[in-house]
Amino acid sequence: MSDRAETDSRKLLRRLRDTLREPGAGQERLDRITHLIADSMRCEVCSIYLFRDDDTLELCATEGLKKESVHKTRMRLGEGLVGRVAKTLTPINTANAPAEKGFRYMPETGEEIFSSFLGVPIQRLGGKLGVLVVQSKKKRLFSDDELYAIEVVAMVLAEMTELGAFVGEGEALSARHTGPVMFRGSTGQEGSAEGRVFLHEPRVVITNPVADDPKAEIKRLKAAVIELRKSVDDLVSTAEGEDKDQLQVMEAYRMFANSRGWIARIEEDIQRGLSAEAAVEKEQSTTRARLEQVPDPYLRDRLHDLDDLSNRLLRILTGQGADTGAAMPDDPVLVARNIGPGELLEYGRKLRGVVLEEGSVGSHAAIVARALAIPLVIHAERITTEALNGDRILVDGDQGIAHLRPEANVAKAFREKIAMQTQAMQRYTGLRDLPATALCGTTIALHMNAGLMADLPSLVGSGAEGVGLFRTELQFLIRSHVPKRGELATLYARVMDAAQGRRVAFRTLDIGSDKVLPYMKRPDEPNPAMGWRAIRVGLDKPGVLKMQVQALMRAARGRPLTVMFPFVAEFDEFRQARAHVLEEWEREKSRGHQMPATLEIGAMLETPSLAYAPRGFFEMTDFVSIGGNDLKQFFFAADRENEQVRRRYDTLNASFLSFIGHIAARCAETGTALSFCGEDAGRPVEALCLAAMGLRTLSMRPAAIGPVKHLIRRVSLTELRGVMDAELDRGAVTLRPAVMDWLSRQDV
Repeated sequence: MSDRAETDSRKLLRRLRDTLREPGAGQERLDRITHLIADSMRCEVCSIYLFRDDDTLELCATEGLKKESVHKTRMRLGEGLVGRVAKTLTPINTANAPAEKGFRYMPETGEEIFSSFLGVPIQRLGGKLGVLVVQSKKKRLFSDDELYAIEVVAMVLAEMTELGAFVGEGEALSARHTGPVMFRGSTGQEGSAEGRVFLHEPRVVITNPVADDPKAEIKRLKAAVIELRKSVDDLVSTAEGEDKDQLQVMEAYRMFANSRGWIARIEEDIQRGLSAEAAVEKEQSTTRARLEQVPDPYLRDRLHDLDDLSNRLLRILTGQGADTGAAMPDDPVLVARNIGPGELLEYGRKLRGVVLEEGSVGSHAAIVARALAIPLVIHAERITTEALNGDRILVDGDQGIAHLRPEANVAKAFREKIAMQTQAMQRYTGLRDLPATALCGTTIALHMNAGLMADLPSLVGSGAEGVGLFRTELQFLIRSHVPKRGELATLYARVMDAAQGRRVAFRTLDIGSDKVLPYMKRPDEPNPAMGWRAIRVGLDKPGVLKMQVQALMRAARGRPLTVMFPFVAEFDEFRQARAHVLEEWEREKSRGHQMPATLEIGAMLETPSLAYAPRGFFEMTDFVSIGGNDLKQFFFAADRENEQVRRRYDTLNASFLSFIGHIAARCAETGTALSFCGEDAGRPVEALCLAAMGLRTLSMRPAAIGPVKHLIRRVSLTELRGVMDAELDRGAVTLRPAVMDWLSRQDV
């Protein structure tokens, strides 16, 4: 880069800063800026396009085009060269714009006489704000120095747009972070909540994007980088005693922090006239836009490293730590890109709800949210860039929707919905001590799912008869190392104490797929949901399985113990796992430990293959628990994490219910206890149909027990089974219409 280019760039930015300091409305400022840029760049045209909504750009200011086209010329995202820049977040530099692919002629602007075109995105950390364009009559490509200068200017414009420097009339100039926004994501945990936003990691606000003294800024940068690298070194040193693969990940993270290219590019931005923090953010935005277009998943994962390091560096430079001093409101709704189980547990039950940009229905955060009975919306794209601390927010976990700064009529309707749900829950309270006995006399045992001590108070309050599934992996997921046997024994004993004599079915460690331990090597698997997970890991690493079984036996202390193995696909897997348990039983007994009063060993049926296991399996196992979430995924070959397909296949599909009936019949032949555990067990209509097909025990989230019990007690399961059998005989594809029609005629 030439000294001349550096000087010109700094001059332009200083003029830009001075212009922005002058009083005036948003439109006046934009007009002055386009004139300034065109003059400095020696171009006939400079135009600024801003988004008026998510899909539409609007010409908001211009020097050189017809003034009457301002606020009248609009284009869709991806339309024309300007729309292409906005969509791809990459510059377009061409000497002959009309000949460029996708060019759109807009006669109202008078731009047909201008050949050369340079457009760059106005963006902030992946957030699309608009497009900055310069044009000239002469056919020429803009130089690298000119491109760089315009990108730097666009960075400053992005920061000033964020700070509200261009507020005026019309949608495109409306104040940011003020209007209502609806985010349509996915359901992570059902339920509804109203509260105020509390950002998990508030974004850094840059108030001084332009600096006069590059040497001083580079000195600030170098000091901050030294501090950053020291903090990364400390992280690596804490990982040295852990798994070597975790250490390798941390070393790669450190290499990124020590990247000379990364720092050199930031220093180059500073030489152009940006402040140190603005230069860091510009490099972050540019790299982020580039990596988001890369198909390689490994490289895309590096985006998280970049974001984390950049944010750490920005917080050092600005002095804005993770704790900004913002007080948590009385009704907090946590908003974050993503969050780990340990961090979410630290917030605990104070939260009214959680909204994440990322996450999945099977993620650690989702598991904890279910345990804490907190509504969770996932895949709410862009909410962290739109939400501010203290904003009013409505979380509809049932629909997977979040309303930020809702309009009065939306808030009113939402509150009415919550009031109706509260009234319904109060009605269910009266059923707590009553059995789930249908009008035909059939009684269904209703159990709850759990995974944390925080779940256990719900055992009594919900009326659950026991814990049908206790997820033991959460204690492994929230630690940076393998828990000790004594720690687990203490926890399991507390769980049994809290159950007050009720049955607790402990599922052995279910890791793999979407549940990855931070200290365990993650296999490079193209399809982890069908790979090395659950009991397969336990059998390949029997030391962990045996340690967990020992902890459970010592926790029982003369009480009944129930153990079940996850993801058993064939008889031999169960036989081997059971042999390990019996071996530990004899070993613990020989050492003089107090043994459990009784021992039940069961299997979770989550793969269709186990339904066709030899009769010997059903005779050997003490019980079978259908893991409905995984079984449904494999039965329909529909990834439960894929929103395009997971809702495509209905639980009341005739084939699936017939399969459930087959499993119930096989268990009945051998007198094997059978239960169903999963999301569908907590949905009243689905639960009713499962019970009609022969399931006598259902395990669900605590909040679902009341509604399920209410419906079961109001109908005859025998009559419903007759309706369902008639539909199956008729060859119906789905039983839902017939079931809903029958329910409409019942007193429910």
